[in-house]
Amino acid sequence: MGLINTFDNTTEEILKPSHHAEKIDGFPETVIVTFSEKMLHMLLKHNDTEQISNMRAGVDVPIYQTKYKGKAIAFYMTWMGGPITVALIEEIIVKGGKKILLFGSCGSLDNNITDGHIIVPTSAYRDEGTSYHYVPAADFIEVKTANRLLEIFHELNIPAIGGKTWTTDALYRETRRNMELRKEAGCITVEMECASVMALAQFRGVDIFQFLYTADNLDCTEWEPRILGNLPDDMKEKYTRIAMEVAIRL
Repeated sequence: MGLINTFDNTTEEILKPSHHAEKIDGFPETVIVTFSEKMLHMLLKHNDTEQISNMRAGVDVPIYQTKYKGKAIAFYMTWMGGPITVALIEEIIVKGGKKILLFGSCGSLDNNITDGHIIVPTSAYRDEGTSYHYVPAADFIEVKTANRLLEIFHELNIPAIGGKTWTTDALYRETRRNMELRKEAGCITVEMECASVMALAQFRGVDIFQFLYTADNLDCTEWEPRILGNLPDDMKEKYTRIAMEVAIRL
């Protein structure tokens, strides 16, 4: 059968997200997803923040709500990788989330892109498994929300560029040959979730937005960690604030 034949829209799921989650009246339609515990804590500093629900992913995943410039926004922290990120968003959709914004770091495949630059994925190379269960097989999946997100960054006068990304499940198997092939296909970044979450978005009919900031660099003779794992606090605050500003405009 093979991975490329796993998409099935003829029969229902055996285990459904509604088995683990239920709709919550008044749940915010806009939801921010962070991958950083420190950025989560920065979001928690906002006034009128409270826990409104939780999810289970081996451990409790609290969901919080805050108000930013008069708009209610939910937020929580996820983990690296398409499977867990998609599973949690599935439950968020059941609870009432309709516009989901993810932001996190990525590796650069272009040595000329400076550290911390904001990238909006426009399509994602599907070097992972989750997306093949949500949409038919193809090399790339389009990010249908990319143009609107780029418009928002323009409105905010925040420099951002759009480009293709390489989504992989195998953090420690990003070989030089595969990196060069992805570059030839036009990818400028590598990360672990975009293709998966955009396939989910298409299948469930919700709007998922994602922006990345460049951390490490793979386009070099030896891997360069750059700011990966060493992001200054002022930059953490910057990306958190940007996420909030973007969220109220979705």
